[in-house]
Amino acid sequence: MPLDPYVVDLLAKARSLGRPPLRRLTPAEARAFVDADTAAKPRGPDLFAVEAVEVPGPAGPLRLRIYRPAAGVRPAVLYLHGGGFVFCDLDSHDGICRLLAARSGRTVVAVDYRLAPEHPFPAAADDGLAVLRLMAERADAFAIDPARIVVAGDSAGGNLAAVTALRARDEGGPPIEGQILAYPVTASYDAGFESYRIFAEGFGLTASDMVWFWDHYADARGRAHPHAAPFLATSLAGLPPAFVFTAEYDVLRDEGEAYARRLLEAGVLTRFERVRALHHGFLHLVDHPPAAAVFDAMADWLAGLER
Repeated sequence: MPLDPYVVDLLAKARSLGRPPLRRLTPAEARAFVDADTAAKPRGPDLFAVEAVEVPGPAGPLRLRIYRPAAGVRPAVLYLHGGGFVFCDLDSHDGICRLLAARSGRTVVAVDYRLAPEHPFPAAADDGLAVLRLMAERADAFAIDPARIVVAGDSAGGNLAAVTALRARDEGGPPIEGQILAYPVTASYDAGFESYRIFAEGFGLTASDMVWFWDHYADARGRAHPHAAPFLATSLAGLPPAFVFTAEYDVLRDEGEAYARRLLEAGVLTRFERVRALHHGFLHLVDHPPAAAVFDAMADWLAGLER
């Protein structure tokens, strides 16, 4: 299917800004551009409550933002934002978390995990697992059902959600109800997936961007560890049900789809969807109907876990 005309226009506008590629930027310079872009992103719907809290983490306090669609105890989604492990934060993904909470009826807990290169692998993964355990242990304080926690994330956050599910399986829990992996990073840039060649340039996220991200996040030894590249896990058996979706025009498309196949082959109840005509990062387009429809799909999948 041809690239969505709305996305074509967005990509043209981005090119017109004349920004240098990531490989020519420092992390601080890249974050400044991301911060500027965040101010222009759609805000998402109003909710019953949005709360900022601070909790203890593995290496100091962690900021969380809790999105409550309604009063009372709710099932929950632990959300880990994308950004290549190097940038983005609670603000950059505020619209995504708002719409996910509104459409699903679940309380969404977003994590401001530590970023690379200041905090390389496995810092972000450690933070994700720590917050999952805290949510389960202090469910009353979060006003959530500890038996109904789903882990979710987009791009690098999809990686962290998958890794959190793996580590919870292997490191004593807590149990997870499900996992949502949105166009996830599941393997290193040198894994040989064809989409790296097909969509190397011209569709937003580039192949060279992924090299830049990985080089800041993990060294060669780290990139070979399944807690950095979950596709390398020896077995995916025993993981919670998964909803994996990819974007048709995305360097990460093939590795996300390969991970979904491995989940299915391991006997994990898995729903997979390739979202046609859209590119990497489309969840941020919360006001664009084809992207917003994916939030409905996530809500339907989450509702199915409850039946």
